[in-house]
Amino acid sequence: LVNSLFLTDLYAKRINIPAKDRINKTVTIETNCVEIEEKGVRLRLTVVDTPGFGDALNNEKCEEAIISYIGNQYEAYLQDESGLNRRNIIDNRVHCCLYFISPYGRGLKPIDIKFMRSLHDKVNIVPVIAKADTLTKGEIRSFKARILEEIEEANIRIYQFPECDSDEDEDFVEMNKDLKESLPFAVIGSNTFIVKEGNRVIGRQYPWGVVEVENPEHSDFAKLRNMLIRTHMQDLKEVTRDVHYENFRSQKLSYSTNTSINESGNGGKLDDTDKILREKDEELKRMQKMVEQLTKQQQILAALQKDGK
Repeated sequence: LVNSLFLTDLYAKRINIPAKDRINKTVTIETNCVEIEEKGVRLRLTVVDTPGFGDALNNEKCEEAIISYIGNQYEAYLQDESGLNRRNIIDNRVHCCLYFISPYGRGLKPIDIKFMRSLHDKVNIVPVIAKADTLTKGEIRSFKARILEEIEEANIRIYQFPECDSDEDEDFVEMNKDLKESLPFAVIGSNTFIVKEGNRVIGRQYPWGVVEVENPEHSDFAKLRNMLIRTHMQDLKEVTRDVHYENFRSQKLSYSTNTSINESGNGGKLDDTDKILREKDEELKRMQKMVEQLTKQQQILAALQKDGK
């Protein structure tokens, strides 16, 4: 699917490991940078893959490497944000997690629930049904309903599409509604061009016909791609910044404060990182108080000028 999204081959050099070697296989993290152009705007995206997830015989701690990677990106951003050169910060935070659900089954597996529960407060999760061409349209509808029901029962928070304002463009409102109703996206992946009725399409050739990746009658691929790259990229970034990263930052500051109190009581010393975090937080509070005072003074002056007139 990732190759289909960006029309490239990111995994040309990947070697398929035999089943016997995957018994004790651990999850690894692979990052690839992709540059795409949308409507004249060049975008540089980082695709993070997790080969080995769910492959081992014992998957008890398979999500830990992913949680650690997301936390490390938040930590790196926090360090840069707390430094002197804050204008040129490179944002490597994970803004969206596409979680692929196997179509072979009657719903979510225990590993699916465990993983999404572990990450739903750290990253925007977008559930995706893989290999949707193995299901009929009726099976896809019932499978989607079943997955959403199990997600709600498990109290898993997936990415929520924003509510549209009353003055929003009607086309965007309709598209946003359609995307909400399409969750979880049922997709087909391929980067092979096939000639169909004189036209070149991306799809999969079967004895009975061609499945077109970008045909909305065959797959939700086009909806997912538009949502990720065109219509909701900024919202995904804002939710990451305002919710997930802010939660991480608050927890980090709270932990640092509690640690400093304990260490002060024991005669210990704060490390440089904790000092910077506390100073930054105190500086923000001072600036907020100054703004409030200036606002009050402006209101008083405005009132006096009005009385003088």
